[in-house]
Amino acid sequence: MTNNLSSEQQTYLDKYMKGVSRSFSLVAPEVDAPLDDYLATAYLICRVVDNIEDTTQSFQWQQARFAEFGELLDFPHRAEFILNGWDRYAWPGLTDAEKEIMASKDGLMLWQIYAQIPEVYRAPIRHWAAVMAFGMERSGNPYTSDYFFTHGDVRLPINESDYDLYCFYVAGTVGRMITELAIQFYGVDEDSGQILTDGSDACGRALQKTNIVKDFATDLERGVCYLPGEWLREIDFAALDLHGVPSAWKKKVLLNVVAELEDSVDYVVALPETAVGYRKAGLLMMLPAYETILLAASRLQDLFTPYHSVKISRKKMGQCVLRARKMAMDDQAIRAYAHDMSQKIRAELGMVTASAR
Repeated sequence: MTNNLSSEQQTYLDKYMKGVSRSFSLVAPEVDAPLDDYLATAYLICRVVDNIEDTTQSFQWQQARFAEFGELLDFPHRAEFILNGWDRYAWPGLTDAEKEIMASKDGLMLWQIYAQIPEVYRAPIRHWAAVMAFGMERSGNPYTSDYFFTHGDVRLPINESDYDLYCFYVAGTVGRMITELAIQFYGVDEDSGQILTDGSDACGRALQKTNIVKDFATDLERGVCYLPGEWLREIDFAALDLHGVPSAWKKKVLLNVVAELEDSVDYVVALPETAVGYRKAGLLMMLPAYETILLAASRLQDLFTPYHSVKISRKKMGQCVLRARKMAMDDQAIRAYAHDMSQKIRAELGMVTASAR
């Protein structure tokens, strides 16, 4: 299988992957060509729908853009017409790089690349990006109360199952999408493919919940919190004002993420040995998540206060890259790493582990 992108298109993907995601820009290049370009294209398309959700425009405005996004998925040849319309908008709340891929000048090439992808690979991108858009639109709808609700000026999921459902919509869909791409690309058999499909949900939730912890304070600035209301009620919603909350509640939030990360390990080791690059990519998503939650645990006192800050360094990210490459084909090493990180997180939280006893 050969890569049919022009050098200009390749440069475009490289530029915007680095512009909108420091972490995922390191993931896609580890994957075999041309799957790497399919993943990069899929990721940027998911960022388009994510940008619609993140802009601070009204829900009615977002709803119209979600509908146009659906048109782009089904009819990418209409991209010039739709993006010319998007040029009229300011896209408040987005970074410069995010705004660029929403405009005709720099966004059109993304949809041209998408249109070139063979249908067998474009189909899962189209399907799961549409499901993602549906979930994001549903979570932002102020006229429904069966999923999200408003407390003060903040929108948040009602209960833990809604929290998990939101994580599926915005990240589990990505897990399903890239898993289906990998199954097709590597010719994974039906039984193994089902194991991977089942495991992709835990991976998606783990990564999204890690981001929810990391971005808690900045999400509040946009009037949204993705932790469940039933949890927030336990502390009289104090976290929404960054007043500080009991340590036991913080531990509950972090341990919920750890449980998802522990489940995601099975996904990586279920990947066939022929998928060396994709195994590296899977680890490059899992390892930084573990490091982020470890950092959060070490800064427990500052979590959900005005000093809330959880972001691993470039040096730590570089270490994750090297470690992923080194142990990609060693299932025992992968499981040992995950076990060790879980133990370290629990130790930071002041919990007695089995090995400590």
